[in-house]
Amino acid sequence: MAYQAGGQRSAPRPVPESPEAQAYLLDYATLLEAVTFPSVVMDHRWDVVLTNGAFKSLFRAVGPHPTAMPGDNFLRFVLFHPDASTVLGEHESRWCLPMLAHFAAAVESHGHDHGLQAIRRDIAQDPIMEAAYRQGLPHWIRAVGEQAAVEHDGAVRPLLHPDPRWGATDCRVVGETPKTLENMGYTRLTLVLREARRVPPPRVRRAGRGAGHLRVVSAAE
Repeated sequence: MAYQAGGQRSAPRPVPESPEAQAYLLDYATLLEAVTFPSVVMDHRWDVVLTNGAFKSLFRAVGPHPTAMPGDNFLRFVLFHPDASTVLGEHESRWCLPMLAHFAAAVESHGHDHGLQAIRRDIAQDPIMEAAYRQGLPHWIRAVGEQAAVEHDGAVRPLLHPDPRWGATDCRVVGETPKTLENMGYTRLTLVLREARRVPPPRVRRAGRGAGHLRVVSAAE
């Protein structure tokens, strides 16, 4: 479920106008860099504002992509980058569907936002992604519950870290957004890594166009 979208990146990268806010972000970037786990600050479109070195290290083996790099827009990376499943374990069910649920909620709140509309158009242009959004997502939300579907904080999700010290592991997604960032319209997520599992990492096959349908969407659909 990772395919190249034909749209354009929802940019430019968000930057606050006031000098005070810019100074705060500079200091916050220093704080973020001191965190040993991957951490990212994003706006409501998932456009990335800040990342730390641990975040960059997690995605260091990801190949180039014109619209879906993890340091540009994290939602686009999860949905559209062909290498996403090489880092995000159980990519379809544990990463794509939760992100699609968040996206659906954002569209409800910010329906006229041009950046969100561009992502929606790219989803519509991919038959498999559109099937996930229209059929797979409602089914998944009914299975896990509406509140759990749209809550990142506390979720435990599998990762395939390129550093063998971590390897195939899990992370707990922790939302830790201070009031100042929240007032700027930003959200911070940190992936708290766990020790590597005592099993060899699974072989990950890169997704290809026409490889089949989503497991969460039946073939009849």
